Amino acid sequence: MARMTMIEAIRSAMDVCMERDERVVVYGEDVGYFGGVFRCTQGLQKKYGKHRCFDSPINESGIVGTAIGMAVYGLRPCVEIQFADYMYPAYDQLTQEAARIRYRSNNDFTVPMTVRMPTGGGIFGGQTHSQSPEALFAHVCGLKTVIPSNPYDAKGLLIAAIEDDDPVIFLEPKRLYNGPFDGHYDQPVTPWKKHPLGEVPDGHYVEPLGKAAIRREGEDVTVLAYGTMVHVAEAAAKETGVDAEIIDLRTIVPLDFEAIEASVRKTGRCVIVHEATRTCGFGAELMAVVQEGCFYHLEAPVIRVTGWDTPYPHAHEWTYFPGPARVGAALKKVMEG
Repeated sequence: MARMTMIEAIRSAMDVCMERDERVVVYGEDVGYFGGVFRCTQGLQKKYGKHRCFDSPINESGIVGTAIGMAVYGLRPCVEIQFADYMYPAYDQLTQEAARIRYRSNNDFTVPMTVRMPTGGGIFGGQTHSQSPEALFAHVCGLKTVIPSNPYDAKGLLIAAIEDDDPVIFLEPKRLYNGPFDGHYDQPVTPWKKHPLGEVPDGHYVEPLGKAAIRREGEDVTVLAYGTMVHVAEAAAKETGVDAEIIDLRTIVPLDFEAIEASVRKTGRCVIVHEATRTCGFGAELMAVVQEGCFYHLEAPVIRVTGWDTPYPHAHEWTYFPGPARVGAALKKVMEG
C-alpha cells in the first residue's frame, strides 16, 4: 500500500476511474491546468487530456446542469464545486433535476454523476468557505451523501460514488485534507507533503455506500459521527477514559441503520457529534433513528454536540467547533444518566 493524504487518495480515485472507464470526465473551477484549489485533480489533465479534465466557468449551476445532461446522455461526470458554500446556485439543479430524473422517467434514465465539495472549517477560511451543509442534501430523496474521515475510505467511497448509477454528493472535510488530525483544532495546519496520513491501495477498490465502520469498540456509550468529528470523538474518548464505541457513518444517505441500532442496543447510551449547526442538523435525524429503534435499550437521554446556531463565526472558529472538551463533557454527562 502507498502512504497517502486524503488529497492524494481522492486524486487516485479519479485517476483509477478515468483509466478504467473513458466515460468518466472531471471538471470544475480551476480543476484542469491548475489542478484544483486544493490540488485534488493535479496531473489529471496532463494524463487524460483537456477533453476529459477541464476548467469550467465560475458558474456552479452551469457545472451541475451540464453534468446532469452528460450523465443522462451516458457519461459519468465527476465535478467539483470549489467549496461547499458555493453550491447554493446549483441547489435547484440538484434537487429538481438530478435527484428526480430516475423517478420522472420511470427508470428509463439515470444520473450517474458525482459532485465533489470541500466542506467544513478548520483552515481559517471564514464564513463563505467553511459551512457544513450535509443536512440540505440528506433531506432530498434521490441524492446520496458521502462524508469520509480518512484517506482509505475517501478513495474507496469516491470510486463507489463515481461507479454508482445515481447522483452522489461527496463532501470532503477540508481539515482532513492536509495531514494528521488528533481532534484538536488549535493545532497548526501543516504542509501535506510532510505528513502522509494513511495506507491506501494503489489500484481499484470500493467501500460500499451505506455501510458504517466501527472506529473504536466500546461498551459504555455509542458515539455517532462522520468526517472530521470522528477524530474529535476519538480524542474525547481517549482523554476522558470513557469506554466509547465510535461509529463512523461514512455515508449519511444511505444510512446504516443496522450498525447504529446494534451499537446503541449494546451500550444503552448515545452521543451524536457533527460540525454543522444544531437546529435541523443531521444529528436530529440520528436522534430520531435511535429513539425509534432503541428506546427500550436506552439508559440515558441522547445528547447532541454540534456547531452553534449562528452564521459561521470566523472570529470564534475554534470555540464554534465541537472539540474534545465539549464532546468529553457530553460523554461524562450521558454516563451519569
